[in-house]
Amino acid sequence: MMKILIADSIAPSAVAELKKEFDVVEQHYSPAELLSEIGKYDAVIVRSATKISREVFEAGTQLKVIGRAGVGVDNIDVATATKKGIFVVNSPRASTISVAEMTIALILALGRKVVQASIKTKKGEWPKKEFMGLELFNKKLGFVGCGRIGSEVAVRAIAFGMKPLIYDPYLPPELFLKFGADKITDLGELFEKSDFITIHALLNDETRGMVSDREFELMKPTAYLVNCARGGIVDEEALYVALKEGKIAGAALDVFTVEPAKTHKLFELDNLYVSPHVAASTKEAQERAGRITAEQVRLVLNGEAPEFCVNARDLKQS
Repeated sequence: MMKILIADSIAPSAVAELKKEFDVVEQHYSPAELLSEIGKYDAVIVRSATKISREVFEAGTQLKVIGRAGVGVDNIDVATATKKGIFVVNSPRASTISVAEMTIALILALGRKVVQASIKTKKGEWPKKEFMGLELFNKKLGFVGCGRIGSEVAVRAIAFGMKPLIYDPYLPPELFLKFGADKITDLGELFEKSDFITIHALLNDETRGMVSDREFELMKPTAYLVNCARGGIVDEEALYVALKEGKIAGAALDVFTVEPAKTHKLFELDNLYVSPHVAASTKEAQERAGRITAEQVRLVLNGEAPEFCVNARDLKQS
């Protein structure tokens, strides 16, 4: 019987389904322990805590598939997996709604200064004049990338009467028409025109550090930035300067370049909202992520083609 390691916890219902066909071990190993134990397993399912490095692939001589219960696979050495003919599968649709809703929640919170108002009121203050907010109606929402999650944010933003401006070289033309969105081909123009900016891009060599000093200099002093995508896309030093010097009104980050981000000089700023990478952390999203990933792993181990395989094209070519 083939053996599956569930290194980071997933939904119990997904585990139960896998146990019907496979020998399943639920155990989070330290990096050293993982290297010594990985040779026993045909498949591994992870979330973001466990790193599947080149060394893990070298030691995992029986590995056939790595499952990521989520979207991003930056904790998996996909290139090495491909060289070794190992499938890397994920669950890209599982957290779409959850992350979109979190993005809208942060946009609303920034516009209405919800966090600061709550803190001061609970201290016994009643600072009504201090917290003049702004409506989302008629505001321009700039998208850096507009894939599955960005599209769901756009639908919700339009319901608030916002105007989408989209910078995404890969977005099909029909989606611009669907959203009634302006197609922006220059990133600087997007930052210059938008009242809110939301990031929905993957982290790669093209996007790493793409939001930096130039972009913050172009933003309106009344504008806000939200990032629920990946840390590293936004230059955190440049963001610190922009917030500290009032070049922009505020920002909200759910992701950081280095995580966990338990200490950061950004945290001293009142015009920054932060959360610990929880945009996808809803009961519904986690249930879906577990079930979808388990099904992808099951398909591979049974010799069938998975629906969500991040290196499928490269595996076919190799």
